[in-house]
Amino acid sequence: MKRTHLILFVAITFACSSSAFAQRSHPGGGPPPGHGPSGASSSGMGEANKSSAMSHTDMSHASPGDVLSHNTAIAGKIKTLTGQDAQTACNGFKNLGQCVAAAHVAKNMDIPGGFAALKEKMTGSGAVSLGKAIQQLSPNANAKSEAKKANQQTADDMKETSS
Repeated sequence: MKRTHLILFVAITFACSSSAFAQRSHPGGGPPPGHGPSGASSSGMGEANKSSAMSHTDMSHASPGDVLSHNTAIAGKIKTLTGQDAQTACNGFKNLGQCVAAAHVAKNMDIPGGFAALKEKMTGSGAVSLGKAIQQLSPNANAKSEAKKANQQTADDMKETSS
């Protein structure tokens, strides 16, 4: 009786997990060609839409400098927030979002040393997160709240300037 239950349990387990084994990753990490989110092939797209889709995809992994050279609106926003050329301001940051968030914190708060001090903490040797940088430079501030606020402002800026 116990053996029958064991065999039945193994058979059910195998049957339930076989669909998981059938799902496998495709090279490149994305869906195979023609199987995007809409399920439609890109062959029906016009040339303008193809290049737009390509540039959007290509920018998702681009360095801050590459994005800034293509997105002058966000570059202008960074210059307004920091008083520096956007390429110079964002040099050293891992991604554009970090740079914009640091710029917002510097503008929102009276941090000793301003944007330059935040940038040094976030990109220099022993680099730390935005929240840690705020905490180190302005110990009395609510670092978590300020970082959250700046990240929301950054998300809003990215939406505004990408459309």
